[in-house]
Amino acid sequence: MSKGYWVVTYRKIKNPEALAEYAKLVAPAVQAAGGRYIVRAPAAKAYELGVAERTVVVEFESMAEASAAHDSASYQQALKVLGNAVERDFRIVEGAA
Repeated sequence: MSKGYWVVTYRKIKNPEALAEYAKLVAPAVQAAGGRYIVRAPAAKAYELGVAERTVVVEFESMAEASAAHDSASYQQALKVLGNAVERDFRIVEGAA
């Protein structure tokens, strides 16, 4: 079974305070769902058409766990706190077997 990954890039942070409040809620929600942060930082380098933006990668043991974590009540509550504070790209991808 392949692992599942959240891959999130932040194109624009409009409200850093709301992002900080979201971060307080999201970390426990991710950990409770079995997620493990792999990356949580601005890009050190960006090539080709890349942009040096904040990137977050979270690993889950399966795609099902990754999806369930996103749909969980605790993560959805964190999203409400985040609101429109950021513009971001959020994907769930399957790891290479």
